[in-house]
Amino acid sequence: MLRPLALLLPALIPSWRFFDVIAPSPRIEFAMLASPDSVAAWQAFRPRPARVALLAMLGRLFWNPRWNESLFLVSCAERLVDQPTQHSQDEIFRRIASDLRGSLGGDPEAAPWLTFRLVFLERQGVEIVGQEQFRAAPRRWADIAVR
Repeated sequence: MLRPLALLLPALIPSWRFFDVIAPSPRIEFAMLASPDSVAAWQAFRPRPARVALLAMLGRLFWNPRWNESLFLVSCAERLVDQPTQHSQDEIFRRIASDLRGSLGGDPEAAPWLTFRLVFLERQGVEIVGQEQFRAAPRRWADIAVR
């Protein structure tokens, strides 16, 4: 009787040892550029809301595909810092371009180039300072395939 319970217990009470290290996650910032060597005006990509209503929070417990996609982007960003791959860059560019064409209302004709960077925030005394760890080479919006 105790043997099945001993086998089931680790599934019910997860171990937190699966984290290699607890570290800050990268923030993705993007910039729309008039030319590849323009000065970038960085904007946070999918910033977290300051407040979430209780009803919305309860709904997000069961259905939140946008947050799942944002977690995937954090994984891509972490991989870019540790072991850069073209796939991770492509996925981040694809999601930024998709959001800009959709809800953010970016204008590819006014600023035909797009770039992003990864910033890690850390506390230095009482200030929170961002350190850029990766910057992608600018790409033309027209060259970014959006699904």
